[in-house]
Amino acid sequence: MQLNSIKPKQGSIHSKKRLGRGNGSGHGTFSGRGCKGQGQRKSGNVRPGFEGGQTPIISRLPKLRGFKNPNRAEFQVLNVADLNRFKDGEEVNMITLLERKLIRKKAEPVKILGHGIIERKLTVKIHKVSKTAREKIVAAGGSVL
Repeated sequence: MQLNSIKPKQGSIHSKKRLGRGNGSGHGTFSGRGCKGQGQRKSGNVRPGFEGGQTPIISRLPKLRGFKNPNRAEFQVLNVADLNRFKDGEEVNMITLLERKLIRKKAEPVKILGHGIIERKLTVKIHKVSKTAREKIVAAGGSVL
């Protein structure tokens, strides 16, 4: 293969569309702009979303309603059944949860929910504990601080 023999793939190169060069060119008379109206004029391009003076759909649809609290705390959620990985008498806190890979982030608060059964006697020191989770931990002989 020589450099002078390299050619682009068949059909990948197209000749430029020469508009307004007579009807013999295939692009004469209206030059691909259709017949009459705003789109045929030299500056007939309108902005995206413009509907010819009709109220655009973006204005007809309602804005988001309600209030989003920017300071809302997003909790990392755990279930009581997940705490069975700990040994009896162990303390459950952010550091031990991170070590056991039960939570991912140290910065986000944790809430323990009451789904499942707990068989360990644990001391839980965590941000939030649901009512049912608290009852199950205490019933198993543990404590929630």
